[in-house]
Amino acid sequence: MSDDGRVYGWQKPPIEVAPPSASTAGQEAIDLARLAGLHLDPWQQHVLRVGMGEQPDGSWSSFEVAVNVPRQNGKGGIIEARELWGLFIGGEELILHSAHEFKTAKAAFKRVERLIRQTPDLDKRVKTYRQTVGEEGIELHSGQLLRFIARSKGSGRGFTGHCNILDEDMILGDNEMDALLPTMAAVEDPQIWYLGSAGIGALSVQLGRLRKRALAAIEVARPDPSLAYFEWSVDPHVKECPKDCTVHDDVESDEAVLKSNPGVGYRLTLEKVAKERATLSKEGYARERLGVGEYPSEEGDAWAVIGKDVWEALADEESQPGDPVSFAIDVTPERSHASICVAGRCGDGVHVEVIDNRPGTGWVAARIRELADRHGPRCVVMDPGSPAGSLIAEVTEALKVDPDAPVGEDEEPLLVVPVVAMKTRDVVQSVGQFFDAVAAARISHLDQAPLSTALAGARKRDLGEAWAWARKGVGVDITPLVGVTQARWGLFVEIEEPEEEVEPWAEFG
Repeated sequence: MSDDGRVYGWQKPPIEVAPPSASTAGQEAIDLARLAGLHLDPWQQHVLRVGMGEQPDGSWSSFEVAVNVPRQNGKGGIIEARELWGLFIGGEELILHSAHEFKTAKAAFKRVERLIRQTPDLDKRVKTYRQTVGEEGIELHSGQLLRFIARSKGSGRGFTGHCNILDEDMILGDNEMDALLPTMAAVEDPQIWYLGSAGIGALSVQLGRLRKRALAAIEVARPDPSLAYFEWSVDPHVKECPKDCTVHDDVESDEAVLKSNPGVGYRLTLEKVAKERATLSKEGYARERLGVGEYPSEEGDAWAVIGKDVWEALADEESQPGDPVSFAIDVTPERSHASICVAGRCGDGVHVEVIDNRPGTGWVAARIRELADRHGPRCVVMDPGSPAGSLIAEVTEALKVDPDAPVGEDEEPLLVVPVVAMKTRDVVQSVGQFFDAVAAARISHLDQAPLSTALAGARKRDLGEAWAWARKGVGVDITPLVGVTQARWGLFVEIEEPEEEVEPWAEFG
């Protein structure tokens, strides 16, 4: 707490390791950022000073720098300061900034561009701001280039990067590392930065490795020779903890928030976090706000059901669903997120797509009515035995032709489109059919991050002699995967038409 009574989060992380250094270029980055109007928090400055530490000969002390901090704390400021230094002071010929999603990389480009444009001394050194989609970048008259790309198994190949910035590192696996890391082999003194939030399970392959190295270094009280690692997180109480345990953290406490969120007092407040705690699931709050991550326990933990190469081979950015289409709705067990998905004919196969994947469930009914009015699907599929089952009545009400018209006890509501309630055998069949369609290359998709994340972390749940998608213990939101699986099933299911009542005498009249 400061003299003025304001409360601040920990400015140094609970978990930190770094090799020793003789000097640092971090202060240059901090001063340049301030010149561009970017005023960094003490914790951001600390990461830059340590992460940009130098050996006596001026080379980097840390080849790899990792920052693991909950969202909305300000890690973007660290990235921007490091990139500005590389362009205008460090003379790094190529800086590659990659993110899991293109929209994230593009947003980062716009932020750096804005900082430079508003600083005349920097702006006059820029030769061009590349705005072409997929080619976004900033090139100086002196030849330095900062490029922004979305990660894939091929992105980054062919480039010789002096510095790699890997944003959203909680979604980073072997294929992406194999594409990007060799670009630095021919560079005399390269550096790679990983920035993101807590691990989300099977997809956090590289982050899990870095964290394991950091914890091992702490355990033996000896720094990793080439890794600077910073993690803001808590270690929650377990069932075995005594009442007076001081080793673990109370996830309901403000102290836990301060320990894991250095941005409190700068861009976060305890009041705002309290609202998150009341709204999010316990697991979601612990992961997203307190940094309690889930990391792969062993190599090969990701993409256990359908291989990554198989899935990526089916991606087609021009794929679109043809009429008729069907929708499906799914909800996470803790009700923290819901997904609406669509499936439609596409050539000899079926196009699947995530329309919406949002927090909470209160938005679902109004959104499905809007989509039904716009696209006229043949049905909306829901599983009564799943967490989405509780929304069936609300969705059915929203899909009535006249939502304000009363319906008698014995009357069936007139619906814009029918709601198909799956049985257990339907759930099993839908998963088997989806799996077979993928194997036969009769599925196309847009390589959407929520769906890829779900499929990478998916596991099987045995149901008799068959199986379905497991919901527990997977560490990721699988509603996008369940949604597209059930939407595809809805394309082929036979929909029973309501029988028309006939007056008894009409049959003989």
